[in-house]
Amino acid sequence: MTQSEEVFRTADIGSVAVLVPCYNEAITIAKVVDDFHRVLPDADVYVYDNNSSDDTAAIAAEHGAIVRHEPRQGKGHVVRQMLRDIDADYYIMVDGDDTYPAEFSRALLEPLIAGDADMCVGDRLSNGTYGEENDRAFHGFGNNLVRVLIKWIYGFEFSDVMTGYRSFNRVFAKTMPVLSPGFEIETELSIHAVDKGWKIAEVPIDYRDRPEGSESKLSTFSDGFKVLKMIMSLFKDYRPMALFAWIALIFVVLGLIVGIPVIAEFARTGLVPRLPSVVLAVALEFTGLLSLACGLILDTVVKGTRKQYELRVIDTYRKYSE
Repeated sequence: MTQSEEVFRTADIGSVAVLVPCYNEAITIAKVVDDFHRVLPDADVYVYDNNSSDDTAAIAAEHGAIVRHEPRQGKGHVVRQMLRDIDADYYIMVDGDDTYPAEFSRALLEPLIAGDADMCVGDRLSNGTYGEENDRAFHGFGNNLVRVLIKWIYGFEFSDVMTGYRSFNRVFAKTMPVLSPGFEIETELSIHAVDKGWKIAEVPIDYRDRPEGSESKLSTFSDGFKVLKMIMSLFKDYRPMALFAWIALIFVVLGLIVGIPVIAEFARTGLVPRLPSVVLAVALEFTGLLSLACGLILDTVVKGTRKQYELRVIDTYRKYSE
């Protein structure tokens, strides 16, 4: 690819903001900023420094980035503030560790510009580059586990759900309620897009591992646990009927396991010698019915909230179309 082919002029299609959340990325941030300025010369590159102890912010500013600071520690906090602060027609979110080539930013923008997608996901897994470059144990396994859970719970199969390279349009960005404080943000973005019926596109991208001296901030086990916790929390918030129906089924089945022998013995002898088993069986069945009732109530609440969200999206479209 030649230099002229790499450059993507965006002034004629609207404003583009490149969002770069950063924490101690002094080794790589200069190249990241320079690469995006080269590939997207009309775009604004925003670097939000998240309490770095090195020269990340100063280096980014020297290379022409718009530098701001976010005191609340965690990538989710940074992304939330970015979406609140920055107005643009299109957004590209990318890590500051130079693992995602800027040359793929055009491919991430094209589905948005064409109206084929509201969020576009940079897929590192399909072409195998993530497996070749990433040598951190369990990262691939964790990504696959999250993909399977989202497919099972929400019915949509992502090729790469935890990628940090993605794009979205203005309405998606301005109506996205960021709840997660940390690295769960990628999972939250993905689940929100699926649940709210946004158009999603996946674009295969190359991935390269961090350069020598640069260290990942992601903790495989602690952050992995937070991601799983986020999935279950959003399952409760977005699909309460499904969650509580499963809980109800478990309690009902347990109640039948405990209660059927008691009923059989009563039918045979007319006696109920195991009173504690009766009490336990009734309690389990009652808990199952109570769980089902909770699911029905919460499902009604969620449907009402979803209607309000859809009206908010319509208002947002109207606001920015004017």
